[in-house]
Amino acid sequence: MNPDECVSAIIPARNEERTIAQAVISVAEQPEIREVVVVNDQSSDSTGEILRRLAAGQPKLRVCEAGPLPAGWVGKNHAASLGAQKAGCDWLLFTDADALHLPGSTARALAEAESRRADLVSYSPGQEMHTWWERALIPFVFCRLSQLYSYATVNDPDSPAAAANGQYLLVRRNVYEQIGGHAAVRDEVLEDVALARLAKSAGFRLHFAPGEQICRVRMYASFQAMWEGWSKNLLPLVSWSGQRVTRELLSVMPWIPLLCLLLTPWHIVLGALGLLLLAGRHASYAALLRKNRFPLASVLYYLVGAALYCAALLASDWGYARGKIAWKGREYPVATPARRS
Repeated sequence: MNPDECVSAIIPARNEERTIAQAVISVAEQPEIREVVVVNDQSSDSTGEILRRLAAGQPKLRVCEAGPLPAGWVGKNHAASLGAQKAGCDWLLFTDADALHLPGSTARALAEAESRRADLVSYSPGQEMHTWWERALIPFVFCRLSQLYSYATVNDPDSPAAAANGQYLLVRRNVYEQIGGHAAVRDEVLEDVALARLAKSAGFRLHFAPGEQICRVRMYASFQAMWEGWSKNLLPLVSWSGQRVTRELLSVMPWIPLLCLLLTPWHIVLGALGLLLLAGRHASYAALLRKNRFPLASVLYYLVGAALYCAALLASDWGYARGKIAWKGREYPVATPARRS
């Protein structure tokens, strides 16, 4: 890293009283980060008060209010755009209010940006899972996404594939401005992937990697929030990868093993075949869990995870078909995302 360069961290925050303090402190403790800009997006809980207390003792912290949401904007994108306007450094780190940044993470990200000659660096954070529904769905989703968006393909400058994770997205300021920033993706509910696509199509280099040693997050503290989150994100994730919903449902759910098991009363051989095929599916999932650094015990939730994934994808498809999705107390108009050519 050029010693004259610095990093501005930008955190959009809407009703984040549970996690905002640890997020701000963990970012502010990174020596490479000169300022932490938190944009309070009309929070109705104690997020604003917590930020005021933190600002009194944290010189790096700058808090601003997002104000009313303009027409045509997704709330997070508006807050992130405002934060970028307030920031003054050469690198912009967009991160979430539930992210816990680990010591040395910013230095590592900057070093990887330099060694990979990357203009946009993003990590898929380590996931904290406290409930059965988190252990069932979160690993399943991330394992599947690793197949739809492999790190090697995304990082290949000759491939059109692009992806990023908004929980940790570090981008050169001049690149961010050149691609139009969050204003260019103002109505995108999956703004991280949209920004990555813009950057890569403009000829900039991406570096996307596992990030369990960069930061950790607990994405959803309730089943309802998890359901809303994946219902918001799954359809564009699947569509932008080039996969069709019907094909995705046929791919991820073990329909043939389950059908064989249902036919066991007609012939025991079918039941044995079903068990064998289902054991193979579990073994394949276990290999994916290991590859993606999830606890191997999550294989016990394979069938539940597959069912929840399919249900959330169908809910996402339905939401986009009817033209609106809900997130954090707001409804956004959406159109069915176009498949990437």
